[in-house]
Amino acid sequence: MTRSVNKTDAEWRAELTPQEYAVLRQGGTERAWTGEYTDTTTQGTYVCRACGADLFTSEAKFSSHCGWPSFYQPTDADNVELIQDKTHGMVRTEVRCGTCHSHLGHVFSGEGYPTPTDERWCINSISLKLRPAQA
Repeated sequence: MTRSVNKTDAEWRAELTPQEYAVLRQGGTERAWTGEYTDTTTQGTYVCRACGADLFTSEAKFSSHCGWPSFYQPTDADNVELIQDKTHGMVRTEVRCGTCHSHLGHVFSGEGYPTPTDERWCINSISLKLRPAQA
């Protein structure tokens, strides 16, 4: 069973930096090529920066050259929630943390990347923390 994190807006503002809050709680996007994990190859698990829930593994990370970390699948479908996003004059699929409902990024399919799922989970670095694998 997935746990749920429910906090007030004031609690989120107190815990997150202004930049983290803008992306995670207000659905913003960090600028391309500025994120901490865009080119990271360290082995481990990427967790939600807001609540620590497991989201993606380094094994599912690939280089898409899009300016944000890209994954071809989450650790478990229940760890994320997908929401139709009709902002900016297009229809996309928003990805949120399944535990705290923070905005992570968007998922795209059918772009032709050589991945097992033909999906690109384009995720803001600022939405993640890397928990390195134990050596």
